[in-house]
Amino acid sequence: MRLSLVLSVLRPAGPVAIGVSLGFTLSLLSVTWVEEPCGPPPRPAARLRPDGGGAAPPPGPGNTNGNAARRPNAVPAGLGADSWEPRVVPYRPPSPGRAAKKAVRTRYISTELGMRQRLFVGVLTSKNTLNTLGVAVNRTLAHRLERLVYFTGTRGRKVPHGMTVVTHSDERPIWNMYQTVRYLLDHYVNDFDWFFLVQDDTYTEAHRISHLVAHLSIDTHLYLGRPEEFIGGDTEGRYCYGGFGYLLSRSLLLLLQQHLESCRNDILSARPDEWLGRCIIDYTAVNCAEEHEGLRYHYFELGMNADPERETDLRFQSAFTVHPVLDPLQMYRLHKYFAQVELERTYQEIQQLQLEIQNASSLSADGDHSATWPVGIPPPFQPKTRFEVLRWDYFTEEQVYACVDGSPKCELRGVDLADVADVVATAMEELNRKYQPMLHVHKQQLVNGYRRFDPTRGMEYTLDLQVEVVTQKGHSRSVTKRVHLVRPLSEVEIIPMPYVTEASRINVILPLTAHDRDHAARFLEAYAAAAFESSENAVLTFLFIYDPFEAQQVTQNDIFAPVKAQITEYERKYAEVKIPWISVKTDAPSQIKVMDIISKKHPVDTLFFVAGVGTEVTIDFLNRCRMNTINNWQVFFPIHFQGYNPAIAYHNQVPPATLDLLRDTGRFDRDVFHEACFYNADYMAARTRMAGDVQENEDILETLDIYDMFIKYSNLHVFRAVEPALLQRYRHQACNPRLSEEIYHRCVQSSLEGVGSRSQLAMVLFEQEQGNST
Repeated sequence: MRLSLVLSVLRPAGPVAIGVSLGFTLSLLSVTWVEEPCGPPPRPAARLRPDGGGAAPPPGPGNTNGNAARRPNAVPAGLGADSWEPRVVPYRPPSPGRAAKKAVRTRYISTELGMRQRLFVGVLTSKNTLNTLGVAVNRTLAHRLERLVYFTGTRGRKVPHGMTVVTHSDERPIWNMYQTVRYLLDHYVNDFDWFFLVQDDTYTEAHRISHLVAHLSIDTHLYLGRPEEFIGGDTEGRYCYGGFGYLLSRSLLLLLQQHLESCRNDILSARPDEWLGRCIIDYTAVNCAEEHEGLRYHYFELGMNADPERETDLRFQSAFTVHPVLDPLQMYRLHKYFAQVELERTYQEIQQLQLEIQNASSLSADGDHSATWPVGIPPPFQPKTRFEVLRWDYFTEEQVYACVDGSPKCELRGVDLADVADVVATAMEELNRKYQPMLHVHKQQLVNGYRRFDPTRGMEYTLDLQVEVVTQKGHSRSVTKRVHLVRPLSEVEIIPMPYVTEASRINVILPLTAHDRDHAARFLEAYAAAAFESSENAVLTFLFIYDPFEAQQVTQNDIFAPVKAQITEYERKYAEVKIPWISVKTDAPSQIKVMDIISKKHPVDTLFFVAGVGTEVTIDFLNRCRMNTINNWQVFFPIHFQGYNPAIAYHNQVPPATLDLLRDTGRFDRDVFHEACFYNADYMAARTRMAGDVQENEDILETLDIYDMFIKYSNLHVFRAVEPALLQRYRHQACNPRLSEEIYHRCVQSSLEGVGSRSQLAMVLFEQEQGNST
């Protein structure tokens, strides 16, 4: 009785107890309490047994601890607290007999990071149209694209200037298309994301194509153009008609690369664009599309004798490409029309942005005052100290009262005169636009003009114009109107430059006359400390210039004998250094005559630095000479820092041993053009162009210097900039009166201004007057 009562009480809890017991049992059977990770841990080479009985084998399948599971949320035994501590990896020096492996870096950081340019454009042309339609395409398209290459079967001897032409040496259309695609895969597939192929009888609007690819994903297998049905055959799908151009993604070309040979051997077609379409469809299953992700490829078929100015079709106004173009004149007319359309659209966008800025500024805390004038241009520079205040220059229509040479007043000429005339004309145009048709404004004279350059926004002008205001009834009145104008800085453009390195050898040329021989010792001392001690990749060459009388006495009394002795001493001191020298006899030592002799004795790829005897050459300058001088592109004429006369700059003081770059110790001499860095090939090219004028007037060799020669007889970029690493101590220089009037004037001006600053000269004069008065 009592047992049945107990069972009746425990019967409801029986299933619960059995379930709990079974759960604990299964858990104990499936999971052990050993805190080691699942699977085999890292295999050590050997483990020492705790009892010292030698090495124990690493955990393996036979070891139960090797496959033991761990508790949930438990840290594995192999990743204890010590495993998270940093470990110091000991440095192992390389073997003495083995050279250390040198890290090889790419030339450009974009290559190392895998960055590619956006769009490559290839133009399919022929021998008959390369010099006509091909040139027209280049003039309307090349300056707007990153890369433009022309592909042709054959061509003539002369390639049009400024065009990159690839010749396949065969006129078969299918073969040319195959070679073109192969060339893209071999040379450009790793550099560009999109490839646009177009014929030379098609006008292409570059901005719209660039805007299109900027909104497309680079990972898409895309074949974009005007779809066209295949003629005959069993190929399904559609290809892109070549007349209107077609866009190929890089990923699609890479997918097609392994099948290109099969396409060449197996696919027969009469048209190159149809052949390419069959190849893409057969091996990649990608059809030509006219629209992708909401972006549509617009094109327009131009009719015979069509006039772009009178075309009203909306498809023409939004077209990316227009085909066919029959002659270059029609290509230029199309370019003019689309350029005007894009310009008007740009002006409308600017006006819309200005309105949006004005509307948004009215909601700010300052209201309409928060918007700067002109709208969208950065606000004027706000100086923090009196030394940062920008100077306003006063000018009239004939003169400016702030001159480069420091004169208080000089005549307006050149670009300054054109600048003032343009600003006044723009001011009158804006006044008439504002007040017409109620009033007509006519300029009488410019009363006052002020301008300053603000590096944050551009050139600012303030004009006081005396104008005649005429009403619609014919009444007139003369009034003075103040006008403010801003010529804003345009968008900064990065100009691509050829690649140069600091590893080029420099040939330092030092012309030396009898007047300069006493300063050669100091030059050699400074040059040895900079170049000889550091084994700089530079060669110093002396050019001893004798006049006819000195040349006759050279065997008995060589005026350069002390300098040659010093050269021998330095060659003995530095065994690996050789200092060549050349002797020249002339009664008129002009720069060009001297360089003619040097140029003939060196290869065309030689980099020259023509130095002065007072020049203190440094390694920093030699590197900048290498970087700023580009063969067939740019020559470099540095502006050295000229020290003042120590007797004036350090009056009644002991001058320091080194020349410091300070305002009171010297100035950058803009009147001297003696130092120059250029390649021999560029010098020889300019000298060849000069030969015709030399035959008519031989005196031109004496009246011009190298700077003037490069300016007048070469198309190179002449780069002139201040060079803080190029110093010259003060020395009296004699100016050659046989040079041209301009060069002689520059020499005299440099000598006079190099004596000392105005304040220093004034102080010396004041002390002299005080001494004379007493």
